[in-house]
Amino acid sequence: MLWNTLLLALRSIRRNLMRSFLTILGIVIGVAAVITMVTLGNGATQSVSDQISSMGSNLLIVMPGQRFGPGAEAGAPFKSADIEVIRNQITSARLVAPIVSKSATAVYQANNWSTVVTGTSNDYFEAGNWEIAAGRTFTEAEEKSGKAVCVVGETVRDKLFGRQNPVGSEIRIKQFACEVIGLLKAKGQSSMGSDQDDSVVMPLRTVQRRLSGSQDINRLTISVKEGASIDAAKEQLTRLLRERRNIAENEDDDFRVMDTRQIAETLTSTTKILTMLLGAVAAVSLLVGGIGIMNIMLVSVTERTREIGIRLAIGALEREVLLQFLIEAVVLSSLGGLIGITIATAASIFLAGLMNVPYLFDPSINLLSFFFAAAIGVIFGYFPAQRAAGLNPIDALRHE
Repeated sequence: MLWNTLLLALRSIRRNLMRSFLTILGIVIGVAAVITMVTLGNGATQSVSDQISSMGSNLLIVMPGQRFGPGAEAGAPFKSADIEVIRNQITSARLVAPIVSKSATAVYQANNWSTVVTGTSNDYFEAGNWEIAAGRTFTEAEEKSGKAVCVVGETVRDKLFGRQNPVGSEIRIKQFACEVIGLLKAKGQSSMGSDQDDSVVMPLRTVQRRLSGSQDINRLTISVKEGASIDAAKEQLTRLLRERRNIAENEDDDFRVMDTRQIAETLTSTTKILTMLLGAVAAVSLLVGGIGIMNIMLVSVTERTREIGIRLAIGALEREVLLQFLIEAVVLSSLGGLIGITIATAASIFLAGLMNVPYLFDPSINLLSFFFAAAIGVIFGYFPAQRAAGLNPIDALRHE
């Protein structure tokens, strides 16, 4: 009986192909939108996690000031003595990299490029998971003497040297020449949207003497040993810096200690919330599609009133008529779900490449969307089916 009912439903759908297609269009758009939004959101979340990981693992980032944004009070910068104290007293600190950043224009022959010059130590490369594509990093003598040597990022190489190997060349930064001793492997954009490869890295003393003109340090990057507690290291570091900066017990910190894990959790939770919001908005079109199915099924009942009356008059049960129209609605919505999944897969692959985020196939959202589409067929198809099954055979036969 079920097979015959299914055949009747398919025959009815085939009889009005254009109307059936327009009926399921809302379901197709809804399913495709939900799956595409969630898939791209998951890809964006994964991209953020990968970018945070590229900054380095088990990292603590220390910056002066209490918070970001307008009105934020700038705390006193760090000093070189702070670096030595942290290295000696924070036992879980594996690497401590001081960072001074200055904007400057780099010039090579007829080419020039505005970039960020970073003064730091060799710990910066290891802590930040930087790999050397060509050349080398600083020697101990170059760091101590503040020699004018530098390691450039891929973007700077592209703007100044094209595809040429820059190692051994000299670039001009403001009024002094700097020998390029290394080239960094490309990392791409950071989670904040900045270009990580647009940088020129020099020894800390070189930047302090020739660019900043002071011994101030803008930022500290601390790599915690594997297996050590980041939270414990963070707490120990906070106590040490409060003591060195003479902060009373009732006063707030004039610095911030952040870890990459915390940054990753904040950014990924934000992208997940946005994904859920976009998915929920897209799901509204599924309800609209369900209303479209109900509307067309009611029209179909009206058109086929005489057919229904004949079936009831020759012995068809009410539940058989109910099942026929209910299956017809479910077949329509399920077909829309399958087409929507196909379109969503193609759209997700294309848009993921366009947005430069990974394509992550999520079987759960695909199955959930399909079953939700089928459920919409049951919910919105039940009332028209009930109406068809409740027709009086004599009145139905009289219908023109």
